Amino acid sequence: MGKKKTPAINSSSTADIAFLLLCYFLMTTTMGSQTGLSRRLPPMPDKNQKVEDQKVNRRNIIVVKINSADRILAGSEPIDVSQLKDKIKEFLTNPADDPNLPEKEVKAIEGYGNYPVSKGVISLQNDRGTSYAAYIAVQNELVKAVNELRDDFSMRAYGRKFTSLDEDRQNIVKKAIPQNISEAEPKDVGAKR
Repeated sequence: MGKKKTPAINSSSTADIAFLLLCYFLMTTTMGSQTGLSRRLPPMPDKNQKVEDQKVNRRNIIVVKINSADRILAGSEPIDVSQLKDKIKEFLTNPADDPNLPEKEVKAIEGYGNYPVSKGVISLQNDRGTSYAAYIAVQNELVKAVNELRDDFSMRAYGRKFTSLDEDRQNIVKKAIPQNISEAEPKDVGAKR
């Protein structure tokens, strides 16, 4: 007798099945998206622009420091992160015209009129050992303070919250309540110099 042929497995459809499984897993799995701080950087200065040293009055700056143990110092006093927003709001508004808090400059805002704008600047400094969670918590409180002040202004001027205003009115509110947050390069307090 002749040789008996061994039956072979038909593998023509296995490539199709593998492709369909690959497509299924690509469409059903979610990719973790990395989120960061939403910040708009200032535009690049013109090459021909003359650089001037800007002198800022000491009373117009509040220094917020975070050390490597995640303790917060706002101005000259230790503070808890839950109290930071109110401290910054008081600093920026200077409701009692305290000579130790920022000056206000009356500016003509196009589309609104004259408004006393705070010259307050928030300087954020942190240690290299500061935890990311503490850094983000402080950033959130600083931005929350400015956003609440903008909402207050928007409600008084337009009867609506800042986020529900049109772009022109939002720009007016941004000019009246600027977000001046300066971040210094992290320092390594524990290192010997």
